[in-house]
Amino acid sequence: MRLVIQIPCLDEAETLGETLGDLPREVDGFDEVLWLVIDDGSTDDTADVARRHGADAVVSLTQNKGLAVAFATGVDVALRMGADVIVNTDGDNQYAATDIAKLTEPIVAGRADLVIGSRDIRNHPEFSRLKKRLQRLGSWTVRHASGTKVDDVTSGFRAYNRDAALAANVVSRFTYTLETVIQAGKSDLAVTDVPVGINPTTRPSRLFRSKRQYVRRAAGTIVRVYAMHEPLRVFAVPAALFAAVGVFLFARFGWFWATSDGSGHVQSLIVGAVALLVAMQLVMLGVLADLLRANRVIAERTLRRVRAIELDVGALTKREPPASDSATR
Repeated sequence: MRLVIQIPCLDEAETLGETLGDLPREVDGFDEVLWLVIDDGSTDDTADVARRHGADAVVSLTQNKGLAVAFATGVDVALRMGADVIVNTDGDNQYAATDIAKLTEPIVAGRADLVIGSRDIRNHPEFSRLKKRLQRLGSWTVRHASGTKVDDVTSGFRAYNRDAALAANVVSRFTYTLETVIQAGKSDLAVTDVPVGINPTTRPSRLFRSKRQYVRRAAGTIVRVYAMHEPLRVFAVPAALFAAVGVFLFARFGWFWATSDGSGHVQSLIVGAVALLVAMQLVMLGVLADLLRANRVIAERTLRRVRAIELDVGALTKREPPASDSATR
């Protein structure tokens, strides 16, 4: 059993050494623990710091491509390194590395495919009251969208087994955390979480400039990913609303026509007909989107099998990348 701990980094030279220094080289259930650093186009000496502090592989992207791309790159490289389990953590040493064994235990025991390290958001000393509420609201939304029971869906401290890593397809360029939870839940993977500790904050988040920007982009990601997996339901809700409006207006016109001389109120008939037409179009779009979803599921299953075959026969790489290697994506 081989565990690969990956760290996506952007200008983390000041904190990466401490982060790597806290990582374990021995974890219960694994014969080997390797460290992988993904340098997402850093302008400082992040890659050199990673090598000096014992990283087994360093992947340097040619420019800053975003956290989601860096994460996906790390998963690909970790699988090529022969990972049976992949743990993702942050380069700013936010998460307690001592909890990696706790994070991987459900996978080693065969109870989970994806394990997320949940912070104690309610009692987090460095989160404002507004941020705590937004975090809980976001987690509640993603839990209902994904059908999982994860308390902290935005946590980047998580462990994937080989099957979950092969099934991970990140589309968003903003963040992988929300997307991969919804994707895992809709792909019938076993998802669970465990409580983990955190270290004091060393810097502000580089993922977003303000809470408003994060909420806007996170909401867009949730809606887009949920629509990818449940398109018929997404289109059916507005279709039902338009249909209800159309039926109500038709009933209104019928009432006045039956109880009076039938003159007037033609506007109800016109608007009702338009509402019913829009409802029918939304239903048709939902059916087409659902057919596309079926094709996407087939494509994802095919991609997963192809990736597994390539890994098994060594088609992706002839050797493990040493610490001095540099790769681009």
